Amino acid sequence: MSKIISIHSFRGGTGKSNVTANLATNLARTGHRVAIVDTDIQSPGIHVPFGLDESKVKFTLNDYLWGKCSIDAATYDVSSVFTTRQKSGWFQQNRGKIYLIPSSIKTGEISKILREGYDARLLNEGFRHLMQKLQLDYLFIDTHPGINEETLLSVIISDILIVILRPDKQDYQGTAVTVDVARKLDVPKMMLVVNKALPSLNTEVLKRQVEEIYRVPVAGVLPVSEEMFHLASSDIFCLRYPDHPWTKVINSIADNLRDTNQAAKKTFSFPGKR
Repeated sequence: MSKIISIHSFRGGTGKSNVTANLATNLARTGHRVAIVDTDIQSPGIHVPFGLDESKVKFTLNDYLWGKCSIDAATYDVSSVFTTRQKSGWFQQNRGKIYLIPSSIKTGEISKILREGYDARLLNEGFRHLMQKLQLDYLFIDTHPGINEETLLSVIISDILIVILRPDKQDYQGTAVTVDVARKLDVPKMMLVVNKALPSLNTEVLKRQVEEIYRVPVAGVLPVSEEMFHLASSDIFCLRYPDHPWTKVINSIADNLRDTNQAAKKTFSFPGKR
């Protein structure tokens, strides 16, 4: 049973796309079929850590939303990220698949979206088609920061909403808005991920504090990483640094998602239950 996971943040700069890319990769390396849709159309970028060659991108999500192509034509297999990692114990032969539906980085096409918008219902139809056609276990939606109509529609159809925040007062205030909206939309499961926590902070104390503020479980606290800054989104961090503390937290979050999916499958086997 496919799971739709929306990754969201109220503000930009939280590391949302990197978290999405690494979670998706983690799930795929254990045999799952995963796709990522970059719905951050105003400022796309998740294609970068996957090394997707822009010259080979004929169609993007923008083209699909404007009726120029099918959603299949804008879908790219980026499972090749595994091929250079065979020497690492983190690599496994039974790896699954990672597909990416990128948004256009062309200025004119971004401007057109800002001017004219798009039919968000068509986007959700594309999600459903991808899950069936690619036989996905997980569909990740990398959303645009803040609250807008397109994001709300993506959140509504999500099985799990992951909200990324930094230990920052502005992030705390914005996250409160996001959590409140998600509750009103009856999102089945919501979790928080704190990113860019300083080494001097006690992560367990920080986790408890955040959980008390929002009454939402914190799936993980990701430390600020010098290696992450040096990598500059040029690769999948978990593949480059499989033993790093940041990677270990991502592994834990991914395990949480796997457990949630397994529990849902068991529940689904009983008549009358979701």
